[in-house]
Amino acid sequence: MRFDTVPKPPSVEDRPRDGRGYPVPAITPWEDGKPQFALTDYERSANCARERLCSVCDTLMPQGTVWRVVGGDEAAAIGEALAAGRPYRNMAPTTEGPGHRACMLYASMVCPYLARSNARRRVSADRGDTPDELTAHVLRGAARGDMGAVVGFAEYEYAITSSRVLFRFLDPVEWLPHDNADQQLPNLQEELARIAAAQR
Repeated sequence: MRFDTVPKPPSVEDRPRDGRGYPVPAITPWEDGKPQFALTDYERSANCARERLCSVCDTLMPQGTVWRVVGGDEAAAIGEALAAGRPYRNMAPTTEGPGHRACMLYASMVCPYLARSNARRRVSADRGDTPDELTAHVLRGAARGDMGAVVGFAEYEYAITSSRVLFRFLDPVEWLPHDNADQQLPNLQEELARIAAAQR
């Protein structure tokens, strides 16, 4: 699907846009009036962590489940654990923050890297010359992997260091897999209908 045909959550509809019309996530830095989509702004990310704000739309996430988009081996491992009734706990931190269910479903569909297994990153997410264990998977040319998933977690933890904001996600409670993120459209439509009904 073209990004401009994907239905937007109301909070995403209010986000600033780039020149093509892409809504700009809350944690995306701007340089010379242009969003840098592959990068994460330290202060914006720290504020989202402290205030429990969605990393996509910058509005409050209620207490309870939070979501993020995962890919490759992690997506498969979470699905296998949930199917077998086993706990899954990845203690490795990530720099990718949580969000609302609708926002992460939307992001999984409109971000080219998240949406397709053969997509590759055009730029590195870390500008350092020596990637570490947190950034080795987000270098220019890295592929998402065979599977993607929008995953709901019972809780998250965060740490704000001098150079980055780290998140750890605990206890997955929902697993919505996709090979091509267009498969998430029914889930997104259902979630948007639920939000609309709750606002009536």
